[in-house]
Amino acid sequence: MDKRKLLRHLDDYSLILIFIALFAVLSFTVEYFFSWQNMIGLALSVSQIGMVACTMMFCLASRDFDLSIGSTVAFAGVLCAMVINQTGSIVVGIAASLLAGGVIGFINGAVIAKLRINALITTLATMEMVRGLAFIASNGQAVGVSDEAFFNLGNTIIFGIPSPVWITILCFVVFGVMLNKTVYGRNTLAVGGNPDASRLAGVNVDATRIYIFLIQGVIAALAGVILASRITSGQPNAAQGFELNVISACVLGGVSLMGGRASMSGVIVGVLIMGTVQNAMNLMNIDAFYQYLVRGGILLLAVLIDQLKNRGQAD
Repeated sequence: MDKRKLLRHLDDYSLILIFIALFAVLSFTVEYFFSWQNMIGLALSVSQIGMVACTMMFCLASRDFDLSIGSTVAFAGVLCAMVINQTGSIVVGIAASLLAGGVIGFINGAVIAKLRINALITTLATMEMVRGLAFIASNGQAVGVSDEAFFNLGNTIIFGIPSPVWITILCFVVFGVMLNKTVYGRNTLAVGGNPDASRLAGVNVDATRIYIFLIQGVIAALAGVILASRITSGQPNAAQGFELNVISACVLGGVSLMGGRASMSGVIVGVLIMGTVQNAMNLMNIDAFYQYLVRGGILLLAVLIDQLKNRGQAD
């Protein structure tokens, strides 16, 4: 029994131990890695991925996923810039983008839950359509923002830390509580574990899935607004490949592709591992072509580990 407990604890904390070991090795071997400036840069570089990974965690835990988030990020940034330029109101611009993200998420959820269309096909279709809307609305050009006060949202320093990092930390806390302490979180894990049993137990499976995608759309739009603020314009070609980075971080963090298993601590470590590896490769001037290989290898390894865990639980 003691041996089983030990193995279970090692399994629970293995990812954290891997991250600590990786961080320690890079700190001693990569020049400037452990500098304060690089640590802030690392945190800032994973801030958008981190906040969207919080909601992608719910999608994956319910046996779904969302490939449209990168396009939503780009469209939200373009829309926010356009509305601010037209109305002169930052609040209206942000509200319009969040509303648009919610609508995109609601459409994804409704089509998947009510029409029973596969999440891959649904979100792949909306990924293309929303990206197309971003290019159409902006005529394929970056949309600059006339109100410089908007730039403060993504560039303000609070206690030495950029505001996007604080927003990401807030997302970690809020969605961590939602996952572990609310009916919504329990229903999400139940739906992912066994949708039919959840339905028989009185869980509104369709409504739960729609809410998951709606919230996913809103947070992706928030990430788009913050990105537009950071780069001072809405870019229709922004966040390409973003969805794969987010899914990779979640799977690496132990969120099961088979549904029913997720933890916020795991997602945080997964995000940090992905960002740390990317940051170290940049500091070592590793060619971008090889970086693709490394990121793909990490994703493949994460999926392999997930499959081995599922087989172990089945046995």
